[in-house]
Amino acid sequence: MDSGDQDLLKPESIPEGEDVAAPELETLSEEEQEKLKKELEKVEEEIQTLSQVLAAKEKHQADIKRKLGVTALSELKQNISKGLHDVASTTVYKRTSETLSHAGQKASAAFSSVGSVITKKLEDVKNSPTYKSFEERVENLKSKVGANRQSTGDFEEVLNSAANASATEPLTEKDLETQ
Repeated sequence: MDSGDQDLLKPESIPEGEDVAAPELETLSEEEQEKLKKELEKVEEEIQTLSQVLAAKEKHQADIKRKLGVTALSELKQNISKGLHDVASTTVYKRTSETLSHAGQKASAAFSSVGSVITKKLEDVKNSPTYKSFEERVENLKSKVGANRQSTGDFEEVLNSAANASATEPLTEKDLETQ
């Protein structure tokens, strides 16, 4: 590739907008062509100068940031926190936050009421005759097992006496109804 082909690949040499509809070189006089070529050279020199100035300014900026201790990570943190602040200040975020807060309050109230219902049901079960009957049987069994344990220290005898005690108790009509 020669240098003329490389110039065509540069962004500044690609015609855009009205430049595409510019008259062809044949319709321009030689004097106009020379004038435009000089203007083009001047603009290209200005672009080159501005690029160099920009590079120098960016280097100076990096030196100042380094002296201040500003790192890429701290800049990223600042950008993220600014972005989050900007998002949090939008009306959409505020409305969504309020909606979620309201939904959370409703869910909390629902869980609270479910908990109180469960507590009430457990109290009802505990106060039911079936539960009390079962509780009495357990107490009777505990007292029989405890009494037998005191008289004999053998574990097998305690188990046998507990099995015999529960097997020898007659079932009442009330017990049959609750089963």
